[in-house]
Amino acid sequence: MKVMLRHNAVGHLVAYVAKKDLEEEVVKETLAEDGTIFTLANGWELAIADLDDPLTLPKTFEARRLA
Repeated sequence: MKVMLRHNAVGHLVAYVAKKDLEEEVVKETLAEDGTIFTLANGWELAIADLDDPLTLPKTFEARRLA
């Protein structure tokens, strides 16, 4: 699924999933073998592979929902 990552007005990382019309704050980032796992405030876990370092935002990524 397509996920847009950006920073909100307070500076926190936010993920927006257009097909679900969902915008949630990222509460945890974990490095894994298949990329970075972002845990959202609603409990979703999204895996995103091949992130740039440093991360330039806003940007849309292909993500996989884990939970």
